[in-house]
Amino acid sequence: MSSVSTIHPGAVTVLVTRRIKAGQEVAFEKLMGQLMAAAAAFSGHLGGQLVRPSDQPDSEPNLYHVVFAFDSEDHLQAWQNSPARALGLAAIEPLTEGQAQTHQVIGMAHWFMTGGQQKPPPRWKVAVVSWVGIFPTVLLLSLLLGETLAALPLIVRVMSLTLMVVFIMTWIVAPQLTRWLKPWLHAGHSH
Repeated sequence: MSSVSTIHPGAVTVLVTRRIKAGQEVAFEKLMGQLMAAAAAFSGHLGGQLVRPSDQPDSEPNLYHVVFAFDSEDHLQAWQNSPARALGLAAIEPLTEGQAQTHQVIGMAHWFMTGGQQKPPPRWKVAVVSWVGIFPTVLLLSLLLGETLAALPLIVRVMSLTLMVVFIMTWIVAPQLTRWLKPWLHAGHSH
């Protein structure tokens, strides 16, 4: 997934959480890969990622997360209303337990909404904190993986780097920055 909000301010990110029946993980991952490939063919698709329980240190067993993004609400709706998505979800349904939990946010608001906070901080503060997190993350990844990535085609390098940046920002850097900077981010906002 690319750093969608920097390029597309109206980008919509969707996080879907599903509990998979024991023993059905391989089948689920295969079907989810097909569903994500189908989503990639739709206009405005910016990327997606399957987050396995093993990718998360404190995750519950069999709890999977799927993150995907579109450049606009209209493009997201076209995907969500498509027969391809309906067929994919129907195939996945027997492998799951309970209802899927879906959370949708526009832009980078999900990084900055905490606890009882009703609205995200002003955009300029979001931009400052985003840069404070993204710059060192990109610099560190470039220093650590620059030579390895240099041998790859440009599109693969950019895709790999942005995927890592989004993952690191979403689950590591942004949550920590928002905790540290919460008083400043939400100064003057009512809870």
